[in-house]
Amino acid sequence: MSWSLNIGSIAGTQVRVHITFLLFLGWIFFMSYASGGAEAAWSGLLYMVLLFACVLAHEFGHIFTARGFGVATPDVTLLPIGGLARLERIPEEPHQEFLIAIAGPLVNVVIAFALVLLAGARLNMGDLTAVESAQVPLVDRLAVVNLFLAVFNMIPAFPMDGGRVLRALLASRLGFVRATEIAAFIGQGFAFALGIVGFFGIPGLFGPNLVLIFIAIFVYLAASAEAHSVALRAMSRGVPVSTAMMTQYATLTPEADVEDAVQTLLRTSQSEFQVVDGDGRPVGLLARADIIRALKERGPDAKVADAMSNPVPTVGHRRCLDEAFRILQEKSAPAVAIVDAGGRLVGLVSSETIGEMMMLHEALPKGVRFGPWSRPASP
Repeated sequence: MSWSLNIGSIAGTQVRVHITFLLFLGWIFFMSYASGGAEAAWSGLLYMVLLFACVLAHEFGHIFTARGFGVATPDVTLLPIGGLARLERIPEEPHQEFLIAIAGPLVNVVIAFALVLLAGARLNMGDLTAVESAQVPLVDRLAVVNLFLAVFNMIPAFPMDGGRVLRALLASRLGFVRATEIAAFIGQGFAFALGIVGFFGIPGLFGPNLVLIFIAIFVYLAASAEAHSVALRAMSRGVPVSTAMMTQYATLTPEADVEDAVQTLLRTSQSEFQVVDGDGRPVGLLARADIIRALKERGPDAKVADAMSNPVPTVGHRRCLDEAFRILQEKSAPAVAIVDAGGRLVGLVSSETIGEMMMLHEALPKGVRFGPWSRPASP
């Protein structure tokens, strides 16, 4: 995730903090200092750090369960609204997704009761309204907020864990795609309701709340993105990769000067360029940022070979589009290079090209076929 810093790794998974998370901690410290002095500021900061340690434990509940099903987990990012563990793929087996989703909230439940049994914490849900108050013991606040996190995450709406649990339960009867549509729709409805509450408040309880509005926007966008991603994956199954690949693009050679790359950048709409050898095989990728960095550090006479990064992943031209889409998601690559039997570059597939194919598919009248896609006629 952009604008995030790597602070280390746990069991092979990178732990990253988003810059807004650090700003959030600074804001908590400043507000606590303004209201109660240095002691309150340090106490408030300690509470938030311990709280997000619990959030991190929640995410590693997902991570370790996912690994049990062979799903790689490259990194986890801490945000002001919680954590985000990145899984290279979401299992489409309902029982696997159910167990991965439920693992996070279960970690919070375990933490809460461990604090009760080992640290003598008192569970009083009324303390939720005073989680920032130093008058409530730290262990009590941590125990009750962990239970709240477990309950809140089980709301049956994407992208909360409850939404994934709901999809897993629905998928066993309705199929993965339809189950995603329903869970995403509920997630968007929940976001809309949360946004109204955040904008107007609840009379007698609290007024307008900017944080709730921010969470509502995040939930809505995440639910929409999940539904869109699953629809793309379903549409690409069994479709030859050649039907969605770009064949008109500019390439560079390793021996070319950076100045040549600049001129190519200016006369095309591309922001990344495949670097191919004399036989047309991809050997690297030169992005706009690479060009700018090379100009600053080496000058316009530097060679493309000295500025390029590793080549994008490749897929054979006889493979299906869903394989290219899977690689785009798992590797977070800007594109997938399509190569022929000799390894020569013959096309490119990106999220944009697949998205354009989906728009064409949705635009088809029912019962009409276009290339490998068709819209079923109405019953």
